[in-house]
This record gives sequence, C-alpha cells and structure tokens, in this order.
Amino acid sequence: MAAFDLAQHPHRRFNPLTGEWLLVSPHRALRPWQGQQEAPDRSQRPTYDPTCYLCPGNTRANGAVNSAYTGTFVFDNDFAALTPDAPTGTVEQGGLLRAEAESGVGRVICFSPRHDLTLPEMSVEAIRGVVDVWAEQFAELGARPDINYVQIFENKGAVMGCSNPHPHGQIWAQRTVPTDPAKETVQQLAHFQQHGRTLLADYLAIELKEQQRVVLENEHWVVLVPFWAAWPFETLVLPRRAVQDVTQLTETERDALADAMRRLTIRYDNLFQTSFPYSAGLHQRPTDGAAHPEWHLHMHFYPPLLRSATVRKFMVGYELLGSPQRDITPEYAAQRLRELPEIHYKQAQP
Repeated sequence: MAAFDLAQHPHRRFNPLTGEWLLVSPHRALRPWQGQQEAPDRSQRPTYDPTCYLCPGNTRANGAVNSAYTGTFVFDNDFAALTPDAPTGTVEQGGLLRAEAESGVGRVICFSPRHDLTLPEMSVEAIRGVVDVWAEQFAELGARPDINYVQIFENKGAVMGCSNPHPHGQIWAQRTVPTDPAKETVQQLAHFQQHGRTLLADYLAIELKEQQRVVLENEHWVVLVPFWAAWPFETLVLPRRAVQDVTQLTETERDALADAMRRLTIRYDNLFQTSFPYSAGLHQRPTDGAAHPEWHLHMHFYPPLLRSATVRKFMVGYELLGSPQRDITPEYAAQRLRELPEIHYKQAQP
C-alpha cells in the first residue's frame, strides 16, 4: 500500500479555530468538469453613477442624501438586519422551540467616492483610510453597553449577494456573539489557558517555518491559505503580533495591513483576470467587557471561484449534509496565488 500523501489521497483536516473537520479529496481535481459556466463580468463602470445610492451627493432609498465625501463615508444601513430598538422577549416550548429577541446596529462603509473602483484598484493610502474607519467604528460601537460583538465585513461581487457594485462594506454589531466568533472564542481560550500563548501565534509559527501555504508577507502581516481552508482560494490574514482587535494596531501595522490587503486582492483579480468575488471580514475579540487575551485578530477571505472566472464552488450535497469538502489542496491554492504578479492585470503591459 502506498504511503499516505496529503497531495494525493483523501483525508480530513482539523480546523483548530472552530473545532470542526473538513474533507479534502485531491484526486477529484483530475475529473472532467461539466458543471455550471458563467460569463465573466467585463463591464466598465463610470467613476460616478447618478443612479447609485452610495455615490457622493446622491439620494438613497429612504430619502437621505449622501454627503459629498472624498474619502470614506459611513451611514446607518437603511435596511439593517438588526435594529437597536427591537423589543425584548423570548419564546420557549418544551426546551426545543427557543427564540429570543436580538438587537443591534447595521452600518455601511463606502470605501471610496469612485463608483468604478474595488480594493485592488485603490491605493494603499486609500485602503489605510478604510482600516482607520474600521478601528473608529469598532471603538464606538464596541463601547456601547448593548453591543457585545462588532462584525465588520465586505461582500464583493453579485455572486456573493452584493446588491451594489460601489466599493463598500458593512458592520453588523449586536447584543450576542455570533456563531463563528463564539466557536473561535472557545477554541482560542482553551489553547491560551493550556499554553499561555494565542492559538494563532503558535499556528503562524508553524506556517512561517514550513512556507508551503504562505502567499505573501510584509513586516507586520502574513497572508496564507489555512491548512483547514474550505473554499478553493480561501486565505487568512494574520498580524505577526498578537493583538485582540483593530484598535490596538500601531500606525505602521495599519499601513502594513492596507498593503497586504491590496497585494492579496490584486492576486485574486489576476488569478482569472476578473474582478474576483469574495466575502471577507475581521474576526476580533467580543466587546463584552472582558479582556480576552486569548483572542488574536485575523481576517478571513472566502472567495467562491474554483477553476476559472466562470466556474465557482458551491456548498451542496455532502457539504450541506456532512461537512465542508474541497478538491484542490490548500498547498496547491497557495502556490497558485503566490506565483501571481502584484501588478493588476488591467495595468499590466500587453
């Protein structure tokens, strides 16, 4: 019998951040593909769209008028999933049917006044402005007694449910800690109590030693495909220094985060020469008043594209009923991303 090989044989991988497993089937990457094909988006957007409810000076659906902003712009979401004035209450029947009221705040962050840009096409300085807004919003919302978690995220691309192409992200801040950050809190706390170090600091040390899954580095951040990645070109953005939230980053660390995000998203766009869709977001400490020394700030990127700009990964069948599953290995995905140029394909010389 052949020796077990992660690059060739089906196996499970453990996600220490959630305590869950996923299935990896590298041999399936050789099978012929006859799945859904989608036309890549080659449309060119104007720098300003008078019909866009996020562009500077435009009127939104509720009648509010955007300021004539020149950098970033933040406003309360006109159609927020959470509201601060939700009535309190619970429902319980037989210990099985349970519900409880949930309150919170939803906000929108416009990254740029230009309608035609995305993060990889923005300057490091402009992305740094976004990082600063994240820190300001985390500090403001996290200080509220009715908010125990601040989730900052971006959905890029229509296939990820983004309803407006103007570059923007969102914040959902709520009374309780959502499922994934709650799992990560449990796992990180157990590791910290046992070892006195953060889980992700110890994990990063392994990745920096092996270098198999590292995509790019700078002085303060490392971008890698996690060993347990579920999405084809999923990445994890990690600070070298263990901090609990974005407000604790130094000026140079914020600059370096902007640099890492730009370099990563350029690679994403260059992979299939398309505006690469993804959902991305920060995971950081709960704002429940505890210090949470176990928490290590990090950023997840979850892109759906698999084989080309027209073939995407769906979580179906086994993934919905069993556990997440992937065909190409994280090591292969990291190599593909690592080998890509850092000049955006739109700016590259023919």
